[in-house]
Amino acid sequence: MTKILPFRAVRPQRAKAGLVATKSFEDYNEAEIRAILQYNPYSFLHILNPGYKFQHEITGGQRFQMVKNRYLEFKEENSFIKDEKPAYYLYKIVSRESSCCGIIAAASAEDYENNLIKKHEDTIAHRETMFKDYLKVVGFNTEPVLLTYPDNSKINEVIDQVMQTRAEYEFATVNREIHYLWKIDEEDLLEQIKEEFDQMPHLYIADGHHRSASSYLLGQESKAANKNHTGKEAYNYFMSYLISESNLKIHEFSRLITDLNGHTKEEFLILLDEYFRIENHGMEVYEPQQKHHFNMYLDGEFYSLYLRKTNYEFSDSLSKLDPYILYKKVLQPILGIEDLRNDKRISYIHVKNDLIEIKTRIDKGEFAVGFGMLPLSIEEIKETADEGLTMPPKSTYIEPKLLSGLTIYEFEIN
Repeated sequence: MTKILPFRAVRPQRAKAGLVATKSFEDYNEAEIRAILQYNPYSFLHILNPGYKFQHEITGGQRFQMVKNRYLEFKEENSFIKDEKPAYYLYKIVSRESSCCGIIAAASAEDYENNLIKKHEDTIAHRETMFKDYLKVVGFNTEPVLLTYPDNSKINEVIDQVMQTRAEYEFATVNREIHYLWKIDEEDLLEQIKEEFDQMPHLYIADGHHRSASSYLLGQESKAANKNHTGKEAYNYFMSYLISESNLKIHEFSRLITDLNGHTKEEFLILLDEYFRIENHGMEVYEPQQKHHFNMYLDGEFYSLYLRKTNYEFSDSLSKLDPYILYKKVLQPILGIEDLRNDKRISYIHVKNDLIEIKTRIDKGEFAVGFGMLPLSIEEIKETADEGLTMPPKSTYIEPKLLSGLTIYEFEIN
């Protein structure tokens, strides 16, 4: 029922793969970007930051065209090759803590439109349009949308079989990850994978809501402009990374607030008491142990907040989510934060030892109060999507985070 197709990826030559591959542009600081651009001529960052060639920052539509130009230069220099046959691509990441493995394929924009690919986050219209315009100019996808599906034994068997062969790419990164990529182009394996996804009633977006929305918009625009549209054109699909639910890593974001909205510490605690049982842990770090339990750091002390369920109505799947509960009962009514996405008084962090980070930043006076919670489960995400509801911003931090530049999906460039 869901349509997942192989495609002819553009990708680095084997010897250059580890040098080309890059994290998302936003994951580097300025010093790191400068160093990579200066010392690694093969980095995909040269494509994403095309103005470096002229030591000049480029923005807007001009940047889009220059991204395309740098990409074409990489192809002309034979840094990239295009596979002769359509393929699925098996991509595995091994870190010190865990490993994950999934299949890179082309997902259907029609499935997205018909809600066979389900969403759980709101998107911002102007960002959708901006990304759509970017894709229209450059003509390719480089960052797959992360889609998840229930664990499937037959797909696992194919994955295990493929991993017995030599990987097309195998390289390490400076953060001590090892990345592997296999090309799957044998007809029998392609058919086995396609058959299993054909039988799945739904897929769920785990990460990449704006990427999928912008690809869908581009497909609609291209369809309207093409009098000979058949539905088989490349713009009817977008590159995706399909990963089983058991391979997905779901983490939480902590919330930091700059002030108490005019309340004193005592007034704030009294207001919280209506919906939460509060315990003061002093300097002892408290970490939530179950759903609807929150930690809070305020004025040099850690607190636990336990939702008073007798005072709270669980009306749908959204109302059961801890990020939503915190918003509806604390951030909005008490701290006066209406717009979770744009209010400058709230910040979100996801780091190792985030409670220590919260304490450090509040003790420095950057923020007044911080909150933490347990991560959501895949079941909670799916229930919300099934009901057609959307979670508050920054409800989840999803891993894996894939490198860009290993597989590129072209839909306009020949």
